[in-house]
Amino acid sequence: MSAEALIPELVRRVMGWGVAPDRFLIGNRSWIPRWRFQPLERLEDAFRLLEKAQPEHYSMGLDGSGRFSVEVRIRGKLGVARDELKPRAITLAIARALGFEEVDG
Repeated sequence: MSAEALIPELVRRVMGWGVAPDRFLIGNRSWIPRWRFQPLERLEDAFRLLEKAQPEHYSMGLDGSGRFSVEVRIRGKLGVARDELKPRAITLAIARALGFEEVDG
């Protein structure tokens, strides 16, 4: 699954928002443009996603090559990701814990 396809799925499943072609429907007849929620690129958005996913456990650190390493356990399933960008590692670990095994990353 590509990053472009991943974000709308995470928005639906984790954030509980609706998805329209150019915006996310956040409830109470409110919306935000898609560019305002970019958890693969913005640390603030990645942490917002992590908080909403309600993990049982998570850990973050740097591996020996300077890449961020993230482990997230959600409903008993472990998701692991390593990336040079911390927001991307967090988001991909969440996606993998939720069963998106074929996430490009």
